[in-house]
Amino acid sequence: MEQRHLGADPVVTADVVLFTIQSGKLKLLLVRRGEEPFRGHWALPSGQVCAKEDLEHTAMRALEAQTGVSGVYLEQLYTFGKPGRHPGARVITVAYYALVPSEKLRLRAANDDEAVDWFAMDRLRDPAFDHGEIVTLARQRLVAKLDYSTIAFQFMPEEFTLSELQHVYEVVRQEPLDKRNFRKWTLAQGRIEKTGRMRRNGSHRPASLFRVKNPDRVEIIKHGRGASSDMQQTPDGRMSHAGQTAATRAR
Repeated sequence: MEQRHLGADPVVTADVVLFTIQSGKLKLLLVRRGEEPFRGHWALPSGQVCAKEDLEHTAMRALEAQTGVSGVYLEQLYTFGKPGRHPGARVITVAYYALVPSEKLRLRAANDDEAVDWFAMDRLRDPAFDHGEIVTLARQRLVAKLDYSTIAFQFMPEEFTLSELQHVYEVVRQEPLDKRNFRKWTLAQGRIEKTGRMRRNGSHRPASLFRVKNPDRVEIIKHGRGASSDMQQTPDGRMSHAGQTAATRAR
C-alpha cells in the first residue's frame, strides 16, 4: 500500500490479489514492503490512484511496477474502507483479483529493498494491513465463480488436457471431482475446442489437447440452458449431474 501524499483527505488505492497454481497448490503473489508502516511484511501489490487515472489502470500499473507482471485479466472484488485499516492515514482500497498460469510470468521486484514471491494459501502469515481479509474474500469469490463462469480457464496455458483442467477445479475447490461427469459438463459448455494435437504423459495413453475459444474474457455459464445446468452439487459438495443426484435422492 503506497504512502505518497498521505494527509488529512482520504486516499484511494487499488490492490491486486493475483492467484496462480503451482505444484498442485493455489498460490498468491505478495510483495515484501521496503518502507513503513509494516516494513518487512508481505503485502498485496498496491497503488495510489492518481487524479486523472481510472481504478483498473492504477491496479495494472501497480502490479507491473511492483512485480513485473502485466497483461492479466482483472476483476473488481470489493471496496474496503473501514477507518483505522491504515495506521497513518484514511485509506479506501478498491481490491481486484486476477488469475494467471504461472509459467508465463517473470517476476521482478520494484527495488532492492523489496521482494516478490508466490505464497501457498496455507503459508499466509500475518500480512500487512488488512490484506489477509482481502485475500480470504478473493478466494471465496473465485471458488463461487467456478460453477457459473469460465474463470478457471484463466489459469490454463494455451493448450491443455481435460485432466489438467479438472486438476485446476480440484485445487481451487479443495475436493476431488468425478472424471466422467466433469468432462461431460465441460465439453457441453462449448467454451473449449480440440487443437488436433495429442500429448502423452508417462505411460498413459496420449490425451487430446484443447484450447479456450475466447481466452481473453470470462464468460457466464447460463444455468438452466444446455448441459451446464445439469452440473449440481451433491450434499457432500461434489460436482455431479442432476440425473445422478436425483437418482441418489430417490434411494
